[in-house]
Amino acid sequence: MQKLMSVLAVVCVAILAMGTDCGTSSSTTPQASSGVKRQIVRVQTQSDGMTMEQGNIAERLKRDNQPGSVKHLYVISAYSGQVLIYSTVRGKVTSSGKRLSPSTVTTGQISQSGRYAIGQEVSIGGETFITSEVIQDDGTYGSSAEYLFWVDAAGVYHQHYVSGGQILHISDQPIQVKSVVINMEVLKEKEEGK
Repeated sequence: MQKLMSVLAVVCVAILAMGTDCGTSSSTTPQASSGVKRQIVRVQTQSDGMTMEQGNIAERLKRDNQPGSVKHLYVISAYSGQVLIYSTVRGKVTSSGKRLSPSTVTTGQISQSGRYAIGQEVSIGGETFITSEVIQDDGTYGSSAEYLFWVDAAGVYHQHYVSGGQILHISDQPIQVKSVVINMEVLKEKEEGK
């Protein structure tokens, strides 16, 4: 506890040295060099207490985790508008950067006495560590992009690297398209028909 108080005292001294106070609000409103001052906007929430953005995120999480849900993935050429790839998706598409554990933790084991590290505790191999990463709403760590992977309705695993000239569209209902260059579902049906 004494170490924690010492650390907090050092932080407060550093903040005071920068010209702000520690723990009390400043009476000066932040102002841009143009003279424009920061404004506070009051947002009216929906009846459930969430903003529209929060509601959209909650709805996406519910749909992504609905047992037995199937989505439809379309990879569309940004140049021609033609659908290059179509596939069903069992559950949801996942980015390659997503992980079940954080990618960085403090070195060594964190002792239970005198610990003053800042972050989230995470257990790896029976040891407790601290990470600065925050677990996301979907229960994962990491970031999106690089490549997407999914399992289609027939149980086939797919991995797709996103690069220039592609538009990805994912829907929980199929959409009508003129033609498809690669139809993952047709390929699977042909293989089963042999």
